[in-house]
Order: sequence, then structure tokens, then C-alpha cells
Amino acid sequence: MTTQTEKAEQFLGLHRPGTPLLMPNPWDQGSAKLLASLGFQALATTSSGFAATLGRLDGSVSRDEALGHAAAIVAATDLPVSADLENAFADDPAGVAQTITLAAETGLAGCSVEDYTGHDDQPIYDIGFAAERIAAAAEAAHAGPARLVLTARAENHLYGRRDLADTIARLQAYQEAGADVLYAPGLTSQADLRQVVSAVDRPVNVLAVAGAPSVGQLAEAGVSRVSVGGALAFAALGALVDAATELRDRGTYGYLALSVAGRRAVERAVSGKQA
Repeated sequence: MTTQTEKAEQFLGLHRPGTPLLMPNPWDQGSAKLLASLGFQALATTSSGFAATLGRLDGSVSRDEALGHAAAIVAATDLPVSADLENAFADDPAGVAQTITLAAETGLAGCSVEDYTGHDDQPIYDIGFAAERIAAAAEAAHAGPARLVLTARAENHLYGRRDLADTIARLQAYQEAGADVLYAPGLTSQADLRQVVSAVDRPVNVLAVAGAPSVGQLAEAGVSRVSVGGALAFAALGALVDAATELRDRGTYGYLALSVAGRRAVERAVSGKQA
């Protein structure tokens, strides 16, 4: 078994500009095992995907639930796992640090902290305060024997603040505060991404969303990591809706072909046998 320290070191080493790490986001232990069996080198939790398994919307999971889920994903695979910890379930830096310290105890290789407040009237923390939060998170992430890889997220573009200059200033501030990886989800322009990559000295993660450049184009822009958030979880749920709708409305079983493929994939993942 690979130790937590080794996983964290391995995870950080996988961030290579121009050769982006493809990091899918499982939503339960079964999907984690499946993704690991497909040859991915690291995994990350998804707050929205996990919330959906509980019949909730994103942002409604508690810290204890998120940490328990992270521990379950870590237990499902020997791959490095990074946790989506939203805004660390705290406003003040001390609370952020406490969350990261607890996260380290789950066996994670890394985690992310965002600057989204959770409040509609002021969705993004002030840049100075946000940097203080990242500094506290970095200190906690790097304090233990396993130096967790801390990803700092600038959420502007997910909440209608399409100010690239402010986003870059935030990422630079988070870099100075000690973040290991930088992430501005919602960016889709290759030119903007090139500008972000050239403005910082840390690996940059990109969220694969509609309209985003292809992985090859992201590689050309110098991106170091690509993640998908809850997209795979919702793609699976979309397939469930299609299959159930066919059964309800047509009384036919066309979904069984995909069902057979899924069953075989699970059997291979669990048994360890190659296709």
C-alpha cells in the first residue's frame, strides 16, 4: 500500500504544465473503483455529485458528511484523492484551518478551498480576507507528515463576476499565501487561460465545461490539470433518467445493452481483471 505521504508527493508530481493530469470526479466508492480501473492516475471528490447521491443540491452537505465521503473514496482506491471542500465550511481562517486538519486525517493527498461565501448578496470573499483564508489552509495542509496538495479556487466566473484581472489577482494572492495549485473554474477562453497560466508560478487546473478548449488545446496553453466536477455523476444520472423513461413510456428494454456494459465494467473493476 502506498502511504499518504507518498500519495501526496505523487499527486503533486503529476501536475506538469503542457501534460495535464486528467482527474475525474467519482461520487461514490463504486464509481471510484471504476475510474481507477480505467487507468486514471488520481481522483477528486465532487461536492455536487456527492450531494446528488443524498438527494440534495450542491452546497447542502455538512463538513462531517464531506469528510466521511472523502474517507470512503480514499478507502476505495490506492490512487491519490483530492477532496472538494467547498469553502472549507467556515468563514474565518481558524475554521478553515480546522477543516483542513481534519481532512488530512482521512488519508487524502490533497484538497481544495474556494473563495465563494455561500451568500447571494456577496458571493465572493474580499480578496485580502480570501488570501488570509488560503494562508490558514496552506499552513494546516503543510503542517503534518503528509504535505497535502492545496488547491485554491477563485470562483468569480461561476458567479457572474467575469473580471479576468481580478481573478488573476486573486490567484496570485493565493499563490503567495501558499497554495500548491490554482484553479478558476468557469474559464472557457483559451486566450484567458494562457493569460492565467503565464501570470502565476503554480500549476493551473481547468474545469471541463461546455465551450472549454479540448484537452489538447489546454495542454498547448500550459494547463497542468483537468477536472470535471459533477459532470460524470450527472451523466450517469442522465442515463438513468433515459432508461427509466424508456421503461415507463415505451415498455421496452433498449437500455439493457448499456446495462450489460456497466455490469461488466464493475466486475472488472472489483475483480482487478483487465478487459
